[in-house]
Amino acid sequence: MTRRIKKVAIVGSGIMGSGIACHFANIGVEVLLLDIIPRELNDKEKAKGLTLEDKVVRNRLVNDALTASLKSKPSPIYNKKFADRITTGNIEDDLHKIKDVDWIMEVVVERLDIKQSVFEKIEQYRTPGTIVSSNTSGIPIKFMNEGRSEDFRQHFAVTHFFNPPRYLKLFEVVPGPDCKQEITDFLMDYGSKFLGKTSVLAKDTPAFIGNRIGIFGIQSLFHQVKELGLTIEEVDKLTGPVIGRPKSATFRTVDVVGLDTLVHVANGIYENCPNDEAHELFKLPDFIEKMMENKWLGNKTKQGFYKKTVNAEGKKEILSLDLNTLEYRPKQRAKFATLELTKTIDKPIDRFKVLVGGKDKAGAFYRKNFAAMFAYVQNRIPEISDELYRIDDAMKAGFGWENGPFEIWDAVGVEKGIELMKAEGLTPAAWVTEMLAKGETAFYTVKDGATYYYDVTQQAQVKKPGQDAFIILDNIRKTKEVFKNSGVVIEDLGDGILNCEFQSKMNTIGGDVLAGLNKAVDLAEKDFQGLVIGNQGANFSVGANIGMIFMMAVEQEYDELNMAIKYFQDTMMRMRYSSIPTIAAPHGMTLGGGCELSLHADKVVAAAETYIGLVEFGVGVIPGGGGSKEMAVRAQDLFHQGDVQLNVLQEHFLTIGMAKVATSAHEAFDLNLLQKGKDVVVVNKERQIAEAKKHAILLAESGYTQPVKRKDVLVLGKQALGMFLVGTDAMNASKYISEHDQKIANKLAYVMAGGDLSEPTKVTEQYLLDLEREAFLSLTTERKTLERIQHMLKTGKPLRN
Repeated sequence: MTRRIKKVAIVGSGIMGSGIACHFANIGVEVLLLDIIPRELNDKEKAKGLTLEDKVVRNRLVNDALTASLKSKPSPIYNKKFADRITTGNIEDDLHKIKDVDWIMEVVVERLDIKQSVFEKIEQYRTPGTIVSSNTSGIPIKFMNEGRSEDFRQHFAVTHFFNPPRYLKLFEVVPGPDCKQEITDFLMDYGSKFLGKTSVLAKDTPAFIGNRIGIFGIQSLFHQVKELGLTIEEVDKLTGPVIGRPKSATFRTVDVVGLDTLVHVANGIYENCPNDEAHELFKLPDFIEKMMENKWLGNKTKQGFYKKTVNAEGKKEILSLDLNTLEYRPKQRAKFATLELTKTIDKPIDRFKVLVGGKDKAGAFYRKNFAAMFAYVQNRIPEISDELYRIDDAMKAGFGWENGPFEIWDAVGVEKGIELMKAEGLTPAAWVTEMLAKGETAFYTVKDGATYYYDVTQQAQVKKPGQDAFIILDNIRKTKEVFKNSGVVIEDLGDGILNCEFQSKMNTIGGDVLAGLNKAVDLAEKDFQGLVIGNQGANFSVGANIGMIFMMAVEQEYDELNMAIKYFQDTMMRMRYSSIPTIAAPHGMTLGGGCELSLHADKVVAAAETYIGLVEFGVGVIPGGGGSKEMAVRAQDLFHQGDVQLNVLQEHFLTIGMAKVATSAHEAFDLNLLQKGKDVVVVNKERQIAEAKKHAILLAESGYTQPVKRKDVLVLGKQALGMFLVGTDAMNASKYISEHDQKIANKLAYVMAGGDLSEPTKVTEQYLLDLEREAFLSLTTERKTLERIQHMLKTGKPLRN
């Protein structure tokens, strides 16, 4: 029987419950969100003369929780309209409605008695065969299952999301002792395919996999920080992006999550894992106990390891906690010689060998830290997982690590890792020494484009399951490379489809990338069926190489700059008018030139987490790679008779003029940066390249024909230009924009109106491209523009005039 999820019920509307509800709504599922009723009226309700029997009162807790969630940043929902898929109610009046849902999820407070009470009520109304799951982070399933029917137990598991549910990819599935295998398999597949998660099968052990290892790592640091004489700024510097971890690193992350949350999990592990060899490590250090007493819990109490204040000059300032005195002091800059050695190494995975060899305090920290981590994870097999890759997957998906512990150990070298452990008085596990004795020198290997892992039970390298739905570019790059320059690698994805992968810093688009794109089209037209433009870096592309533009403008090399911009435009048009289908696969930041590339592909297969926009206004120019032209074209494609034409054009003008960036791929449809009926969204980013390949094949096999260049673009001329100029003049007069902003806006207005033509006229795309290029070049002669570009290059942030 095929199981489909059309409607879910979520019982408990706190931060997690509302977040999970929003994520199900994100993927198109209807949600019933329930919570308890209030026991007393609040002041507003009393003033209105309401009673506890009024529905608005009875649903107050659930509605307030959902409203707060929808207002939170970053947003839990792809598009505000999707919130309409969520219906709220209360457990007393509406629990009977769960009989019509396909999955019931409990997300109430972490108390066994309350959970058991909720499950007892659920069983009164649940339709047999309906999945029931708990989002508990550690209560044993055997206790939650007590007293439930056989059918309930057979369909019961833990489905543990990480907060925030939209953004963190870990989805731990922990089947109950009586759970049917088909239910476990379904949840694992649903998590990956529909929820866009990394589904990790975990055992029913305290804190499961992610929190067991993650909390160990943080507790380990808590104990090391004083021993090594490190400040919290130094630890955050050492445990952030330099080793492929989030910018929030360690102490900032604890502030965001909440110290009380971390302490709760750590105490749970301490109490429930008496035989853990690192048992005493989960005991809280004195400074943590004191912070808990003081209620210095982090962001929720306005102070934790860091504290935001306003100084004597009235400026905002962030203070840091001195762990020795437990007093706040001004932040101190952290700097280490070892980190300087890694500045030329782009990938974190390639830095670890250098880091553990450091001669300073940083090197000592890494040796001690990694030794402890390696020793701990080796001993968790088979306790928390039979397969080592599940531990790596959990840490990458749940804590935002770029590389898991065993991947880091491989990068350092398995034997070197053992050496580090022994130096700290730690012993390698028997299975690790046996692995080396068998001649297996790594936990992972790559064969024929697939990842293999060392299976402890079979004592051999085994293919990691679930890869058939993915294309992993790291695995195929060496063997499937067709062409390479300093900007791109072109790979053969098989079945007649090429992939063009950017390799520049931040995937910026410069001369080599454009040459690579043209080469990819050449190769695809000659010997292949289609072309995907995609990569698996942190971001698709942050745009054109503005450093190159700045240098040309400063040197007043305007002929060269004109040629460079024309080359960009011509490349985008080549994407649009090639004889093979071109598919863009944007994800993460897709800004400026990255957005323009997507606008010119035959189809976009976007990751749900795509932040796309034309942001050139921030550096004092207009989109010059076809973006201004394309938004004018897309506006006219929506034109209807009458005054609506001006309104549509104005909306597209403001998308550029206000540098709007969609906060998800779904929001990009509202800005017409993605097009309904043509472009598609993939929730699981790991499936994106494979999905893009499928669409390239589909277009090719359905008889793709090279499009005819358009000569029918309707521009409104003076009618639109006059409207824009009056608007920008009024905005400048009211001090809403500066004179320079007005100048940029007027240049964009001239392009999108099609110039000062006396009446609406049909023109070619090239006509608009020429106007766009001319406007772009004229703006690069402005001193204010050069100041903005220089500021962006120095700070990475736009300068506001």
